[in-house]
Amino acid sequence: MLKPGDQVPDFALQAGTGQTVDTSELRGQRWVIYFYPKDNTPGCTIETGEFGRYLPEFVTREVNVFGCSVGDVDAKTKFADACGAPDLPLLADPDHQVAELFGVWKTSPDGDNSSGRVARSTFLVGADGRVERVWETVNPAGHAAAVLAAVS
Repeated sequence: MLKPGDQVPDFALQAGTGQTVDTSELRGQRWVIYFYPKDNTPGCTIETGEFGRYLPEFVTREVNVFGCSVGDVDAKTKFADACGAPDLPLLADPDHQVAELFGVWKTSPDGDNSSGRVARSTFLVGADGRVERVWETVNPAGHAAAVLAAVS
């Protein structure tokens, strides 16, 4: 798993909002990426809903926020809408390549990499492209507020 001080690997993913998020275009800005296990599950719905509610406050602080999980772009659009967060960019990582880059892809107990899962984790990335802070084993309820407090 990436840790504070590590350089974030370059990636580009499509978001359910229709945009492509490319780390090379994020240089010079702080941003947050939270990884969640699966769309339309209770914890992920709470977490995404809360990040959606706090999104305007992150924007005021000039910090972009992105959610990321496996699944396709259409699923991300539907999930963000269902959470009341249509403006929150949820990144589609169907082959879990970005989750692997961040070290949050956990293989299944039998070692089958294709049937693993995303470990709920959040990363605050600095303007220099390096990880500033990591939250592991996140409790979805209240997490967005804790991240917001850290960027203030």
